[in-house]
Amino acid sequence: MSWLIDGFTLVLSTVGALLPIVNPFTAAGLVATITANLTDAERTQQVRRACLYMFFILTTFLIAGGLIMNFFGISIPGLRIAGGLIVSYLGFRMLFPDSPAISKQEQAEALQKPDVSFTPLAMPALSGPGSIAVVIGVSSTIQERGAVIFGYVVVAVGIAITAFVSYVVLRAATRLDRLLGTTGMNATARIMGFLLICMGVQFVINGVMDIASVLRLQT
Repeated sequence: MSWLIDGFTLVLSTVGALLPIVNPFTAAGLVATITANLTDAERTQQVRRACLYMFFILTTFLIAGGLIMNFFGISIPGLRIAGGLIVSYLGFRMLFPDSPAISKQEQAEALQKPDVSFTPLAMPALSGPGSIAVVIGVSSTIQERGAVIFGYVVVAVGIAITAFVSYVVLRAATRLDRLLGTTGMNATARIMGFLLICMGVQFVINGVMDIASVLRLQT
């Protein structure tokens, strides 16, 4: 029974960590812009592909996270601090926006592309540096706890849930844009940005505490 509770908790923590970073509400405005010349069926197909790509990208980094850290000699505290700084930076950009998620040049190129599902939707709009850093951090935590295969499966479920929520939100992108308007979308992005800053700061605190614990044991 305890493994079931642990798995459910890990799923919730994965969704809670990824969803503010993925932030489909912000990507909804992008979808409405770059798919304006598509039919409803074509837009749905692009959104579905983008969410599938996001799932496979993040799952790949989840599985390869430990290998990447070992290859580059990255410690878990270092990863947590670096990931926290990235997440905090993204949060500050959302809380105090000074530039869009992708540049106007990228948006113009996307309008000319027949398929926008992989770029710019899946990358970098949905699975960018912040979400990848979080997934690699979760991968390292799983390896610390043991039961690696079970942990990977559970986190993959959390990634799948995040992708499904993103699909639902992006599928209704045009209606959301009309319903919330620019002010509502900006307000939602700022709320998500504040949550990201809190999460990023906590990542940094955890990393610093890990370093302090190691230094305490060495003295």
